[in-house]
Amino acid sequence: MLTNTNLHKDTFFKSIIDMIDNLQTDDDCRIFLEKIRWNGEPECPHCGVKSEKHYRLEKENFKGLYKCRDCRNRFTVTVGTMFASSHISLRKWFTALWLFASHKKGISSVQLHKDLHITQKTAWYMLNRIRYNFNQEHIVVFDDEVQADETYVGGQARKKNNEHKNVQGRSLKIKTPVFGLISNGTVYTKVIPNAKGKTLKSIISARVLKGTTLVTDGWKGYKGLHEDYRHEVVEHKKGTYKRGNFHTNAIEGFWSILKRGLIGIYHFCSVKHLEKYCNEFSYRYNTRTMSDGQRFVEVLKIINIRLTYKSLINTISVIKT
Repeated sequence: MLTNTNLHKDTFFKSIIDMIDNLQTDDDCRIFLEKIRWNGEPECPHCGVKSEKHYRLEKENFKGLYKCRDCRNRFTVTVGTMFASSHISLRKWFTALWLFASHKKGISSVQLHKDLHITQKTAWYMLNRIRYNFNQEHIVVFDDEVQADETYVGGQARKKNNEHKNVQGRSLKIKTPVFGLISNGTVYTKVIPNAKGKTLKSIISARVLKGTTLVTDGWKGYKGLHEDYRHEVVEHKKGTYKRGNFHTNAIEGFWSILKRGLIGIYHFCSVKHLEKYCNEFSYRYNTRTMSDGQRFVEVLKIINIRLTYKSLINTISVIKT
C-alpha cells in the first residue's frame, strides 16, 4: 500500500504486476497521480496557481479535495485531466493506460472490456479518450536528414467495378492517404485529403527546416522540393531501394507497424478516427526506447484533455476521400 511519503515522482514500475501490487486502491492511484503531476505542490486547474499552501479539506472526508488559496475554487488532481468526472475507477484507468501504452500494436476495445470487466462500449470510449491526448503538435521542426513517404489505409473494394478493378495504392480511391516524416527515430504522421504536391509540400515546409536533406521515393508529388531542400530521390519503380546511404526504410518500417496494428488488432478504422490511431502508433514508436514503467509515467503527465462522449460520436471527418 502507498503512503504520502513512500513514493517518489521518478518511481517506475517494472511490470503491470508491480503496478497492481503497489496501487491496490483508488486512493493509492490518486496519491501516485499527485506525486507524478504535482510533486508535492498542488496546482489549481482553475487559476493555474501552484502552491504547497492550498487548503486540504480534511473535515469533508478528505479524498484528495483541495481549496485554492487564490481563486477559492475546489479541485482534485483529476480535475483538468482525462479522468475528470469519470465513473470508472482509477485502478481500471491505470490498468487500461498500462496495457494501451505497452502493447506495441495496441489493444482492442473487445479485449479491454474482458480484461477490466466493463462493457465494450465503455472500453472503446476509454481508448479513444487516451488516444485524444496523443496529439503530435509538440513535435519540433526536423533539421536533420528526414525521410518522407505516404501510405494508404483501407481495405480492398468488396464489389469491384470498373473504377476499382485491379488497382491499388495511390490509385485506389476508397483508401485514405497518410503522410509521414521521420528523423533520428522520431516520426510525425498526418492524415491528408490527397497526395498531391501542394498538400505534401505544405506539411514539409511546416515541419522540416529549409536546407535539410530530404529523402523520398520518386512520386511526382515531391517534384520541386530541390528548391528548398537537398532532395534525394530513391526510385522504387526502377527496383532501387537504396541510393548510396539514402533510403526510406525507416518510414516504411513504421508504416508496417501501423498497418499490422490496424489489421491485426483493430481490424477496421473509420476515416474520422484514423488521425487518433495514427497518433497512437506514433507516440508508442517515439517512446520505444523507454521502459513500460517510464512510458506509463509519461502518459500520466500528458493526459490533460477530457474528450466527452458526445464530442467523440459527433466528430466529423475533415478528410475528403
